[in-house]
Amino acid sequence: MNRDTQTAPAVDLASPAFRESSPPTVIAAPRFALVAGEASGDQLGAALIQALRARFPGATFAGVGGDAMRRAGLDAWHDASELAVMGLTEVLAHLPRLLKLRARLQRRVLAWQPDVFIGIDAPDFNLGLERRLRRHGLRTVHYVSPSIWAWRRGRAAKIGHSADRVLCLFPMEPPIYAAYGVDARFVGHPMADEMPLQPDRQAARRRLGLSRQGPVLAVLPGSRRGEIGRLGAVFLEAAARVAAEVPGLQVVVPAANPGCREMLEALAAASPLRGDALRILDGQARDAMVAADVVLIASGTATLEGLLAKRPMVVGYRVSRTTAAIVRALGLLKVDLYSLPNVLAGERLVPELVQEACTPERLSAAVLDYLRDPALAARLEPRFTEIHRSLRCDASTRAADVIETLIARR
Repeated sequence: MNRDTQTAPAVDLASPAFRESSPPTVIAAPRFALVAGEASGDQLGAALIQALRARFPGATFAGVGGDAMRRAGLDAWHDASELAVMGLTEVLAHLPRLLKLRARLQRRVLAWQPDVFIGIDAPDFNLGLERRLRRHGLRTVHYVSPSIWAWRRGRAAKIGHSADRVLCLFPMEPPIYAAYGVDARFVGHPMADEMPLQPDRQAARRRLGLSRQGPVLAVLPGSRRGEIGRLGAVFLEAAARVAAEVPGLQVVVPAANPGCREMLEALAAASPLRGDALRILDGQARDAMVAADVVLIASGTATLEGLLAKRPMVVGYRVSRTTAAIVRALGLLKVDLYSLPNVLAGERLVPELVQEACTPERLSAAVLDYLRDPALAARLEPRFTEIHRSLRCDASTRAADVIETLIARR
């Protein structure tokens, strides 16, 4: 295929100096294929496209993405929503369609012959596609490592068969890959770049219509219907117990989407919390966390957002009894710390109440500890700020740096 290139001035190609130190030939108008499968991946992909275009103004981008990636210049062959399937039952129901979609994408990517293929998160879909493309000689990148630090570390070796480079959001991930001979690079976390080091609590309260001084508890039982089914009633009962002890408490519960809101409203109707004491929000999870005195939150990526908001939090989580029994029996879980603030700190900064310990009594007691002892909450802020700084690396630029090395040829 004929491509424009930028090359160094002509020299004696036979000279030892050229063979040892000649600069790489870089494609001036490279092609990048990208596949992102949900809203967070769409945002990552859009920022990465902008960083790559800054290096390669003539670059073209195609693949799977959402509105943000389209605005950044992606020629979307499919929409990201076609990949956004969560939960075992849902995945099984959509599996034939997803397999056909992956096969079509493989053929189209191979026909288009991009200089690099970039799979953004969505590991169940992207890693298999990356592996097949790599076998056909394409360079591949996987952006956002699965949580190998938490369970099934041996997956790192399999991921290495799929990706020439793995771009990691957390610093503890590359050493795990290195043990399996996989080239993984820490690039930082885009959320840490995006969020200010000193969040404006009063501005967040104004946006939500909350009082300036009254105590606020943000309750986030998850962004998926399955999580809300397991945690919603437990979290709301815990919030009711806290409200009974703290006069004037305002409880805010962000709903990730209309389906989640419907579930939360049904749970709220059965809760002792009524009227102005409880508000269900349409989205606005970040504002809710920044505005809160304490956050009661499901374990997951949202706990990182709570850390970056510099708010004290109580983390709870439950999986089904069957899943918990399987994980324990097979020894799949390799960590003693579950929530990202504790994992990143390497110590138990915030309470973690998991499975049998995730009860309204214990959750509410941990929340009340923070509300009754402001010094306990204040001690967290400098630690959270330290972690925030360590993740604030201009992730999109660093990711583009790594990808640029893949398309440089001697």
